[in-house]
Amino acid sequence: MHLNSNFAGFHLPMSTLKEQIDIEKLPQHIAVIMDGNGRWAKQKGKLRVFGHTNGVKAVREVSEACAELGVKHLTLYAFSTENWNRPKEEVGALMELLLKTVRLEIKTLIKNNIRLRAIGDLDSLPKATLNELNEAMEKTAGNTRMDLILALSYSGKSELTKAIQNISKEVAEGKLDINNITEDLVSKYLYTTHIPDPELLIRTSGEKRISNFLLWQLAYSELYFTDLFWPDFNKEELYKAILDYQQRQRRFGKTGEQIQSQTA
Repeated sequence: MHLNSNFAGFHLPMSTLKEQIDIEKLPQHIAVIMDGNGRWAKQKGKLRVFGHTNGVKAVREVSEACAELGVKHLTLYAFSTENWNRPKEEVGALMELLLKTVRLEIKTLIKNNIRLRAIGDLDSLPKATLNELNEAMEKTAGNTRMDLILALSYSGKSELTKAIQNISKEVAEGKLDINNITEDLVSKYLYTTHIPDPELLIRTSGEKRISNFLLWQLAYSELYFTDLFWPDFNKEELYKAILDYQQRQRRFGKTGEQIQSQTA
């Protein structure tokens, strides 16, 4: 786990950073904890919702950059189950912003051949927001360039709890032998079934934790933390994160010598 990017102090042009990326070693799934919208707004003497609104620009820029590079899956932690405990006015504004954003961005998603997906307790979303989300997912279902996955009303612990409940039910009904419960089988009961685990997790705002996000799926992900607040995260910062990722040796419990011998 690296807490700091070796590229953090670089001020190279975006094209230069982009050209340094090895497309053959590109992470196929990047997950992002988009943190710091509220603090970004506070620094500017604005209400927290101002930060969330400006965070949408970062979502657009990072999504476009990932699609351009060839990343196949981009998962954004947009709203956690814990976020429901925020002030009612802020939650309402976030839901309204989500509805508006999905409505405005659907043409761009279709144009860029990006499929919209969502994971989490979606039934807890306001009806209007859920309807707009479902419509957008239906309209982009045939797109193949990249999956943009929104984690909404999401909790990693809740996801695992539901998986355990469903597996237990299958066992109790005699549909599943307990000895056949494997890691692969557990993965099939998660929201992310048919989606590969993220190779890279990015978190903005300087916080260094995963905050109940993709607890099972992040088991061997590379973690990248930046002090930038989410509204300030852009294509250049994404390129830095990917370049940092590509400098690492992913061993999965093996020794460095074993990995080198396999790639020699």
